Order: sequence, then C-alpha cells, then structure tokens
Amino acid sequence: MVRRIIQIDEEKCNGCGLCAKACHEEAIKMENGKAKLLRDDYCDGLGDCLPACPAGAITFVEREAAAYDEEAVRRNKRKKTNEKDGTLPCGCPGSHSGQIVREPSSGTACQAPAVHSMLRQWPVQIKLAPVNAPYFDGADLLIAADCTAYAYGNFHQEFIRGKVTLIGCPKLDDTDYSEKLAEIIRENDVRSLTIVRMEVPCCGGIEHAAASALKESGKFIPWHVVVISTDGHILER
Repeated sequence: MVRRIIQIDEEKCNGCGLCAKACHEEAIKMENGKAKLLRDDYCDGLGDCLPACPAGAITFVEREAAAYDEEAVRRNKRKKTNEKDGTLPCGCPGSHSGQIVREPSSGTACQAPAVHSMLRQWPVQIKLAPVNAPYFDGADLLIAADCTAYAYGNFHQEFIRGKVTLIGCPKLDDTDYSEKLAEIIRENDVRSLTIVRMEVPCCGGIEHAAASALKESGKFIPWHVVVISTDGHILER
C-alpha cells in the first residue's frame, strides 16, 4: 500500500539519537552513528521524530510501505523489555524494576513501632510493570484498583504484606489490562491471585481483566476478589 512514512537522510543525520528517543513506536534505531528506520510497519506516520531532529534529516514521503502494525510494535517493545531484564523501553529511572527489602520494625515499650510500607517491588502500575521480573516467580500476586489503598486504612498490612502488588484504574487508564496480566501469569510461577476493587461499577473492569487474564493464561491457581466500600469497609471477601 502507498502511505505516508518517514524518510531519513543519512548525509544530514548527525547521530544525536534524539529522533530515536522521540519515537514512541521505537521504529528508529541508531546504527553506525546514524539513524535508521527499523521497519516500515513500526512507523505510524505521525512524525513525532520530525521536530526532535536538529539537523532536518527527517521528512515525510508517500511511498509503497507495509501498513502500520500496532501488535508488531508491542511485541518488539516486550522483547526489548525482557532483554533489559526489567528495565522499561522508555529508559526512565523511576520505571526500573526492583525488589524492596523491608527491615523488621522496632520500638520501645513506651514507643509504638513506626508504620512501614509493605511494598515489595517497583513499579506498581500495571501499565509499567515488566512482564518478566524475578519477584514474580513464586509470588502471591495482588491486583488492586488504585483507590482501594486510600479507602481502606489497613491496606498495607492486610493486602500488600507478603505479596507482589500491581495497581491500575480501568476507567482513567481507558485500557484493557487482561493481555498484560495474562502474559505475567503465563510466563511466571504465580502462586495465587488476590483482586481488590472498589464497590463502584467502573471498578468491575479490573476484576474482569484479572479473571480474563487468568483464563487466557491457561493456568489454574487460587484466586479471590475483595470488594471495598467507598467509606472504607470490606463488603465482600
């Protein structure tokens, strides 16, 4: 098919790499100090890379090219994520995965011990979590709507403690988590699944995504759902 796609003038390219960083589809790679279009079907033709190029080496052309393949782009990103051993393609330091070791809390007879976070890993957002990370193996997985931790006061002690935690909001994120969650469950030795959601109807999306993910993974592991009320009580567990 004939469509709009980027063209890179290697003679003008100064090798700064800004275009590769600006491309959300990761369609551009740096090779021998020059930017190159990795594959036609990775380029969506929107041109986020154009304004990033200080040398004016990138332009639009109309030519025969494979159609943009969003699924191929996703597969490529997942592959790169796995190769980086938990580091997300965006390279943001705050998105690097890692385990968190908690020291036992201490206190005197006259002083109550400090309240500590029970979070065991980072990142926690479903959208940001790497598919393959060491902490998923043998994990009891908690999938929670992000409002639950604010509504229920003892959330860390009762739900996060001893679990690997993933959070999201199906309404605000406007995405289907089931594919990502299915891949995490399928490719890791997850022992159990706890889903914590709010009582509001839109929160049913995260329960549906987790249940669908478990089904799609082809695995049979223990799972249960906990429902929190908007005033901070457990309605169902």
